[in-house]
Amino acid sequence: MRESWQERFAGSRDVLLSAGRQQTVVPVLDFVVGGDEFIVMAGPCSVETERQLMATARHIRRTGARVLRGGAFKPRTSPYAFQGLGLNGLKLLAAAREETGLAVVTEVMSECDVAMVAEYADILQIGSRSMENYSLLEAAARSGRPILLKRGMTATIAELLNSAQVILDNGNPNVILCERGIRTFETAMRNTFDAAAIALLKEISHLPVIADPSHAAGRRGLVPALARIGVAAGADGLLVEVHPCPDQAWSDGEQSLDFSAFDGMIAALKPWIEVRGIELRRIEPRGTEQQRREPEGREAARVCSVEAVR
Repeated sequence: MRESWQERFAGSRDVLLSAGRQQTVVPVLDFVVGGDEFIVMAGPCSVETERQLMATARHIRRTGARVLRGGAFKPRTSPYAFQGLGLNGLKLLAAAREETGLAVVTEVMSECDVAMVAEYADILQIGSRSMENYSLLEAAARSGRPILLKRGMTATIAELLNSAQVILDNGNPNVILCERGIRTFETAMRNTFDAAAIALLKEISHLPVIADPSHAAGRRGLVPALARIGVAAGADGLLVEVHPCPDQAWSDGEQSLDFSAFDGMIAALKPWIEVRGIELRRIEPRGTEQQRREPEGREAARVCSVEAVR
């Protein structure tokens, strides 16, 4: 007799779809993740400067993003690489939310930092390196903030679901799963984008699923194609790295889209999103009249010219 999904993933029963557990929608500010709206989360890998972050936040909102992503604390492979601005980065993210109305998602790396990060962020990201840090998961869950749980670099789907179960066990039902690519024998790309995992998670789990094509690709030219695959596989949204001048980025510039490429990707994705019966809603931007009327590309060019001098 063929094993059922409920039997195979029996250790994560509360995460699985069942007659008593239908689709979870995660409330964030004035919208939900996992409903009839396709949610775009976009922004730089790292919060670098106020000018860089504000320009990005204004632009992605004009294009239809709902969430600003940006790392204040950065888990880097090299101890000599930029580690983030810490508390100052969190304050810049909060200021960007105040101006634009975008929600903020940022990574928390230590259980000791959960309360501080939760004070400034609307969604707490658990990065791939921390997926099985159960002490961190428990602390993040108790913060009451929605959790964006990234699949570990070598984690199985069962292990991802086990980590989600830990968060639910600690009283937090608002979990968003994220497929960001896994390490395999293939080295041409940064990671291998597991689109089948997205399809399977949408089949067996009631939790929303976000696709991260940036970390899977590692090269910006591949990001739009992987984004389309993520949409076709059933993802509820995207997490994409966007920077006004990627070649000057302090981290992960090679996989970051500039403003023009981001706009082109979102425009190309709309038919793929609509065929699924959901929509990408463009919200009127906040800000001054001058900011709202800023010609496309001018603000990015100004940021890049200033940052190049630094």
